[in-house]
Formats: sequence, C-alpha cells, structure tokens
Amino acid sequence: MAYESLPWYGQYIDGAWQAATGRLMDVVEPALQQPMARVVRGNAADVDLAVAAARHAFDHGPWPHTAPAERARVLHAIGDLIQAHSDELAELESRNIGTPLRKTMFLDLPGALEHFRTFAELARLHPYEALPWTDMPSVSWNFVWHEPLGVCAHITAWNFALLFAAWKLAPALAAGCTVVFKPASAAPLSLLRLTALIHDAGLLPRGVLNVVTGTGEDVGEPLVAHPGVDKVSFTGSTANGRRVMALASPTLKHTTLELGGKSPALLLPDADLDVAIDGMLFGMYLNSGQACEAGTRCLVPRAIHDEVVDRLVTRVRDLTLGDPLDLETDQGPLISYTQRARVEHYIALGRAEGAQIVTGGRRARVAGFPDAPFVEPTIFTRVDNTMRLAQEEIFGPVLSIIPYRDVSEAITIANATDFGLAAAVWSRDLQQAIEVGRRLRVGTVWINDFHLILAHAPFGGVKQSGVGREGGLHGLRAYQQQKHMHVDLMQRRAGRVWWDAVLPPG
Repeated sequence: MAYESLPWYGQYIDGAWQAATGRLMDVVEPALQQPMARVVRGNAADVDLAVAAARHAFDHGPWPHTAPAERARVLHAIGDLIQAHSDELAELESRNIGTPLRKTMFLDLPGALEHFRTFAELARLHPYEALPWTDMPSVSWNFVWHEPLGVCAHITAWNFALLFAAWKLAPALAAGCTVVFKPASAAPLSLLRLTALIHDAGLLPRGVLNVVTGTGEDVGEPLVAHPGVDKVSFTGSTANGRRVMALASPTLKHTTLELGGKSPALLLPDADLDVAIDGMLFGMYLNSGQACEAGTRCLVPRAIHDEVVDRLVTRVRDLTLGDPLDLETDQGPLISYTQRARVEHYIALGRAEGAQIVTGGRRARVAGFPDAPFVEPTIFTRVDNTMRLAQEEIFGPVLSIIPYRDVSEAITIANATDFGLAAAVWSRDLQQAIEVGRRLRVGTVWINDFHLILAHAPFGGVKQSGVGREGGLHGLRAYQQQKHMHVDLMQRRAGRVWWDAVLPPG
C-alpha cells in the first residue's frame, strides 16, 4: 500500500471525528517494520477540547443519571460489537503489536468481551447500600449512595492494547463516568476501531467517550495534570507511574496505577512437572515476555534443578517464531527496535553479572521478516536474586532460573524485590500451595496456573507494582464516589441531641 493511501484516524471528541490538521504520526507494524496507519499527534489543545466535552457530558448530560439497566444494555451492546467484529479486531491487534494471532483470538478478544459482559451485570447493582439501624443520638435512616466519580483519564500500555481498553472502559461506563482515553502511541488502532464501531452504532451520548492519540509528553502529561479530570487510570511502567502520581497530586486526583512486575513462579518440590514446565513456559513467553505479570523468575528446588532446566530448554526450543498472523506461530517479534535493544542490554548485563545462558540470547532470523525485531526465547541459570537481571523488569523473552534450598527460602527470594504484581505456585499439595501464596507479597497468586486474569476478580499490585485494583466489584468501586446519606426519622425538635445538649433554650 502506498504511504499516501494509508488509513488515518482523527481524534474522537464530543461524539465526532475531528479532521486531521497535518500533525500525523506513523503506526508501525512490527513484523514488517512499515507504517500500517497514521494517527493524529495530539497536543494540549486537543486534551482541553476532550476534557471539556467529557466534563460537560458528566455535569450536564444524561449518562451519569442513566438507569443501571440501561447502562447494562449499552455495555452488552458493546460486547456484541466486539463479538461480531472479533476476527477483524484480532488481526488488527496482532498486526499492530506483533503478537501471535492465536493469542489475540483465544485470549485477548474473549477477555475483552468478558469484561464488558461482566461489567454490564455489575452495572445493574443498585447504587443504594444499607447501613445498620441507628437510634443514637436519635432515630435515623442511614445509607451509602454509590455515584459516578466524574471525568476519567485512561492511559494504557501497548502490550495488550484492546484488553487494557476493556479493563478501563467497561467499569468506567458501568459506573456512569465519562472518559478521555489516550491509547499507547505505538498501538492505538484496536481502540480507535472499537470507538468507530461504538460511534456508528450510536450507543453513547456525546462526550461520554473521547479518544486523543499522541505521545505521553504531548497528550498524556497534560491529560493527567488537567484540572477537569477527576480520576486517572494508568497502565504502564513503574517509572511512568511515578510521573503520573506526581502530576495528579496537585489536584488530589483518584488514581489507579497498574505498573511493572518481576513475578516469581515457585516450583515446589512435589509439583507435577508435566503440568508445571508448560505452565511456566506459558507464564514467561506469552506475548514474547512483554507482559507486566510475566513469570520472569523461576524458583526451583536444588534437588531437581538440572532436570527442570533440561526440560524447560527442550520445550523452549520447540517454540515457533514467525508471522504473527500464522496460527502456528508461538512467538512474534518485539514491538520495536527500541524494545529489542532493551532486551539485548539485559542479556548482556546478565552475562556480565555471571549468569549463564543455556538457550537463546540472540537475535532471531525469521524467513520472510528480515527486519523484524525478533529475539530468541532465552533462559539464564546461575542467577542470584540480587542481580539486576533478577530485579529489574526486562519486558522480553528472558527467564531467570533461581535455585532454592527449602520452601521458606523460596518465599524469601520471591518477596525480595521492589515489585509485587503476581506470582505462581506449582504443587500437588493445594493446602501447602495456598499457605505459600498467602505469604507472597503480591496482588495475584495463581496456583498451578498462570496469566488467568478474570473479569470478576481484582487485579493489581503492591509495592512498586501499583496502586488500586481493576476488575470485578473492586474495579467498579474505583470509579464511584461513596456518599453517606443521613435521614432523620423523628421530624421534631424535642429529643435531639443538638437541641437538648448544645443549643440554648429558646
């Protein structure tokens, strides 16, 4: 396709697509290293327009006061659009990110659909919550009213673009909020396409959903700092999360931050290796390791260390690197040359620290894709948990295997990190596995599984992996304000504490 004829997307503000003003930037297809579309490079002026539209829609529009059943209907309708266009959206996501089509078809699209279905049902929850009966100091009726929080700024990472959009958009709409969404500059296309589908179906009032594309500096920072925004929900690196928190602090915005991770996979001595080996493989190499909760540290008992390494190496060498649109592909290219350079930096650093590569560690050459940033799936042994290789987020297909003496030491190693997003425990003894899981300082523990992020379950981290939770009722409440309503039932002056004990006779 000629460059001049590439599809382009304008900003979506106040229920309409805005004309491009010459400020366009390329969206590159990682596998081909060629532009696949162009989007507007937004700026602070675009942010002002989008926030003004969202502010007006919240303060004066119908959406915050729409009946719960009607909001549920709209969310189900958005789910129907995702289902009807799942093939198109899956291919678009795979091309834009470089992730295998098999993953987008069987994980990402069903996951996005399930989030809209789940929050459609949560939207039906009545905002009324009863409090205990009160007769002291006087008889009164007390309840909590859960109401929409306001204008929400959503900023997402590129690695699971459509799924992240569903994580944030579904609960915000279910709660009755309005949204200004800044997708990742490298991967905005699936959200833009979903926005177009929602627009064409006429599902939302004007100003409820606004999308502004651009860089973090040009769009993300002015959006987070904007005084018209009530809440920021951000998914990205820990470093950028700190910046978001700093920019949001002058106006004390509500924040949800889903940040980096260095998740451990604890292989207990009694684990079923036939299940655990493939499970750890899935936990590490899904999306080429470009996942915040990836199981990048594999903790293995010393007694079975060599067997586990041999089995992991054998299985890793079976992985197929190739065309993201080929259903036989297990691992696609990394998102960019910049990301490949980061991964290569950590591979070199691991060698320098004294760790040993037992497989991988090089750029992969894939037929038909000479310019794509592929990196071989890599395994390091002789890793000490104090190494930077084991402490810093790499965001690529690099696994560190760390031996331990006993389960107590494994728990200590697992917790010895600045991060605390997720962990996995592999064991036949479920009671022991649960006890180990309870001692891990993370937001999610998978037992004999990995990467299962459920729409009705809370997801988020502790320590420097984030603040707050997404998913389920916890995720809905993050988009609601709680208001205590006190209703006096006496309706007379006599007997009131503020009359008898405080005010003078009169």
